[in-house]
Amino acid sequence: MPQTEMLPADMKVLMNHIYEYKKGVRQMVLYTFSKKYERYAVERLERQHIDYVVQQVGKENLNLFFGRKECLDAIRLMVNRPLNQLTPEEDFILGAMLGYDICRQCERYCERKERDYKMAQ
Repeated sequence: MPQTEMLPADMKVLMNHIYEYKKGVRQMVLYTFSKKYERYAVERLERQHIDYVVQQVGKENLNLFFGRKECLDAIRLMVNRPLNQLTPEEDFILGAMLGYDICRQCERYCERKERDYKMAQ
């Protein structure tokens, strides 16, 4: 993307996530965006020596995980399918790794386990 071209809102959000990561606000980020910006996003991370993992989401979007190597090593092992197919335990771990509110993650985990239990009946 040439420097003279206006930065789309999606990429401004990415830039904010990168800023927060570099300032230590986050250890890892999950950012979902249009596939058409993949090259720009990946080049930006590579220039700043930030480790990342890209995951296809449908036909038009990508999930971009980036952050600490230790976190991304776990992501590479755990997130090998669409996020909506993660087990309740994997979903909980991912949310915790992303720094989501832990009480809300506990509620989400219990809701998913209860739903799974009811479906198994």
